[in-house]
This record gives sequence, C-alpha cells and structure tokens, in this order.
Amino acid sequence: MNLSTWTLMAAGLVFGSGQPQEAQKPAAPTNASQEVANKGQGASQSQAAENDAEYKIGPQDVLRIDVWKEPDISRAVPVRPDGKISLPLLNDVQAAGLTAMQLAGVIGGGLKKFINSPQVTVSVSEINSRRVYVTGEVTRPGSMPLLPNMTVMQALSTSGGFTQFARIKNIYVLRIADGKQEKLPFNYKEVLNGQRPEQNQMLKPGDVIVVP
Repeated sequence: MNLSTWTLMAAGLVFGSGQPQEAQKPAAPTNASQEVANKGQGASQSQAAENDAEYKIGPQDVLRIDVWKEPDISRAVPVRPDGKISLPLLNDVQAAGLTAMQLAGVIGGGLKKFINSPQVTVSVSEINSRRVYVTGEVTRPGSMPLLPNMTVMQALSTSGGFTQFARIKNIYVLRIADGKQEKLPFNYKEVLNGQRPEQNQMLKPGDVIVVP
C-alpha cells in the first residue's frame, strides 16, 4: 500500500466519490428489509403451527408434503376452499379439519397401494385459514394470522399503534358465536395497568377488533 493510499484512508475519503465519508447513519427501512420481516412472520406462523400439535388445517393454508425418497410426490400444496388438496396418485385428499399428523397418516395409507412403506411428513408452512382483523384508528388496519393463544393486546401490538384520534378506552371485539354477533368491550388503559385482565381474552378465528 503506497503513501497516497494511506493518506486517502486517513482523511476518511470514499474511493471514487472524492468526498469525505459522513458518519454512518441507521439504514432506513427498505423493501428488502420489509420482505425479510415478512418472511420472518411467515416462519413464526409455521413454527407456531408446529408447536401446536392440535392445530387443525383449514382452507387457504399452505402445506408442505414430504414423502421420503419420492421427490415427484413431495411438494407444497394449498388447501382449496373445499378443504381438499391434490396429490399425484391420490388425486383429491381431504385436509381441512385434520392435524398435520392425521393428514400424514391419511396420505401414507393411500400411498401404500403404490409405494412400499411410505414415510410421509406434513407441515403447515402458511396459516391463512385462521385470521383476525383490526380496524379503525390504528396505524396498520387489516387482517393477520391468528397464532395460538393470541390475545387482544397482542393483536393490537402488531397493528402499528393507535392514531391520535383513537378512543382506547372504548375498544371492542366483534365475535360471531352460535350465529349471533357478540360485542366484547376492551379498555386498553385498564388492561395495560393490570386492571380487569379478563378483558384481554384469547382471540378466535374471525374476531374483529374495532378501535373507534
């Protein structure tokens, strides 16, 4: 390394720019970083389904079917709206309403007609059938996957916070039970302060959290 190179490095210059290098600033969020975050969320969904052995597969979920030493059968498949998946040799297989282990048993039993001692593994790679919704005065309203044991507070925490107009004492959850709509109150301040913790109940598929 010659003297001129040492001089440039000591002066803190960037090669090719001709300008002193500014102090490093935190990188602004980019589409790439958001994509990584989204992938991380998808991974957490899959992990949550794996941890919940009783998770029942539903329509629109995405499954990973692996049959040992059978790459032509192994694949990722979406669960159709009718609750079935399509696989080579077996055609349509009912998936909705079963756990991943139960479905693996069904597929393995069907493949015995064609394959000697098939070893089948089923995993849920995307949970799309169990969703809850947050609407009203939040930064990011919309739907989100319902993870096992998710509470009202946890769902609100992933919605980007409240707007300045939010009436956080008057939040409520809309739920359909036995064909009828229920309105369940949720006072954010009370729950945050440890009061009336029963309001912070576990959510159910289809619940809508309204922040007026």
